[in-house]
Amino acid sequence: MSMLVRVTGAWTQLLTDWLDAQRLPAPMIRARLATYAPDDVVPLAVWCEVLAQATALRPDLPAPGLSIGAGVLPRHVGVLGYLVLASDNLAEAVAAYQRYERLFYGVDLAEVLMHRDEVEIRWPSGDSTGMLADETAIAALVTFLRKQIDNPPPPSRVGFVHQVPRERAQACEAFFGCPVDFGSTHTRVRFPLSYLSIPMPHREPGLRALLDRQAQALLDALPDPNAFDKAVQQLLVRLLPDGEVSVDKVAQAMHQSTRTLQRRLADSGMTWQQLLDRTREQLARQYLGDRALSLAEIALLLGYSEQSAFTRSFKRWTGQTPLGFRTQTVHL
Repeated sequence: MSMLVRVTGAWTQLLTDWLDAQRLPAPMIRARLATYAPDDVVPLAVWCEVLAQATALRPDLPAPGLSIGAGVLPRHVGVLGYLVLASDNLAEAVAAYQRYERLFYGVDLAEVLMHRDEVEIRWPSGDSTGMLADETAIAALVTFLRKQIDNPPPPSRVGFVHQVPRERAQACEAFFGCPVDFGSTHTRVRFPLSYLSIPMPHREPGLRALLDRQAQALLDALPDPNAFDKAVQQLLVRLLPDGEVSVDKVAQAMHQSTRTLQRRLADSGMTWQQLLDRTREQLARQYLGDRALSLAEIALLLGYSEQSAFTRSFKRWTGQTPLGFRTQTVHL
């Protein structure tokens, strides 16, 4: 899980509204949710915790995240929600989401890929928030788009990184109206490419331009979420080819004590090994996109003494071999 992911305070109202719809008093949960204003930052661990507490009150629901996500309204997503509403068509709406996703999650996570006659929005497995939170988010995304269009076509495919019991899988397939993969390498939603040209019924170019400026101003006001990440990654790019990278070496190169570096990692909910793995995975994805680099060379650049060790690690991170990943990206 990314050490920087969080959710916007407006998102907590989605759960409060669900408690209302379910007629669940839940005073402790409501009191906790009420402490967050729409513009507040809600730590990811808090969001996952209150989701789990709330859905435990309805153990009869096989996939409670679907029920929560189905109640989504523009105000639950903040300025991003209204920006999507004012967009000309779904292509512009998807572009707006990708551009301003950091207002919602605090980081840029989504990738938009074209697969022949389909478009896919996907989020990396390393940033998965857990099945319940993922289920809620994807149900909300699909519901949000459905609410804007008359007789909307279903997605062509949905994927989650978690395995689930059959009853939950069936509930997901019924909700989305399409095949749903579990144990996928990414959380993903695919739509027919033609879906993107569907006009949005509330499109207002003037309002969209105004909201676009507002969203950009909010984005500019956010602290750079990747400054620490970038510093460590740039350092690891230099240190990894030498092999034997350790937390002590990185701390020394960053002119701080090992204890200080470990505390900064702990404050972000990460261990040194998680940071090393995540950085290696990010670099591996970049290097695999460069056809001039052999797999053996990439393994060395990532600090592995043997290609087989790199292959095992990459498969653990992504569910694919490096060669399989390289082949897939070439054909996208």
